[in-house]
Amino acid sequence: MPPIRVGIVGLGKIALEEHIPALMENDAFTLAAAVSVRASLPHIPVFTTVEAMLDAVPDIDAVAICTPPQAHYAPAKLALERGKHVLMEKPPCPTLAEFDALSAVAQAKGLTLFQTWHAREAPAVAAAAEWLSARKVTGGRVVWKEDVRHWHPGQNWIWKEGGFGVLDAGINAISILTAIMPEPIFVEAAHLFVPDNSANPIAAAMVFRTASGAAIEAEFDFRHHGIQSRLVEIETEKGTLDLVRFSAERGMSQIWSEVGSQSQEYAVLYRRFATLIAEGRCDIDKRPLELVIEALCVAGRTSVAPFEE
Repeated sequence: MPPIRVGIVGLGKIALEEHIPALMENDAFTLAAAVSVRASLPHIPVFTTVEAMLDAVPDIDAVAICTPPQAHYAPAKLALERGKHVLMEKPPCPTLAEFDALSAVAQAKGLTLFQTWHAREAPAVAAAAEWLSARKVTGGRVVWKEDVRHWHPGQNWIWKEGGFGVLDAGINAISILTAIMPEPIFVEAAHLFVPDNSANPIAAAMVFRTASGAAIEAEFDFRHHGIQSRLVEIETEKGTLDLVRFSAERGMSQIWSEVGSQSQEYAVLYRRFATLIAEGRCDIDKRPLELVIEALCVAGRTSVAPFEE
């Protein structure tokens, strides 16, 4: 079977460091073209618009959307309308209406739309979900602290409308929660800390509540310095699951939360994309996005010092 010919839209940090290496190492794919207004790739044609790429390279089979979330909808819709499978980087579109519209187009045309949640692909996540499935959750805590200057250097889109701010990272933690929890969770309360020169928060505190009443407290912060701080602890009547210790005790090939673990996660994403295409299926879980939007709706806000790069 010939490899799936992929066009990548957006050649920023995430595409260059994660998507392209994962794609190039997977024999199911070949990189056929790309879209960028500034960057270039050796031996690969790069176009300035998605339409130009699809016109010039019509035998592209699939498109990977690696732009900021504000620019997900239009290129994904165009690719689907041209009969291409679509993989979308997280966060998804800024609104549920756009996300639902893309899902409807993909399903109507029998194409694969894969909304990725790379943080879920760490080996510990599936194992943790299985462990929790036989237990009653009584509480929990999530801490997700990163240095935005390290993970998003010079990326002003993250502070503009639709850019999510610290919830660009927080949605990773939320995607893990929705994957491992044995029952649905809802937003009970939230508070955002928003720089005076930003539309989006640089830090956030939330409380999630399970359907049976357990509280999961969450803290997200982009002002962290040094090594990232990521913690997921879920308390049950039969003990506490600490995701870092849990992965270490089970000899996972990559300890969860370790720096550099994303490369393994993206390799899994592209293997899954190939399988979804082969089986003619979509993977369009939108619950992490729904929870972020719920939090933005109910949150209180505090203004903090302007963010300076």
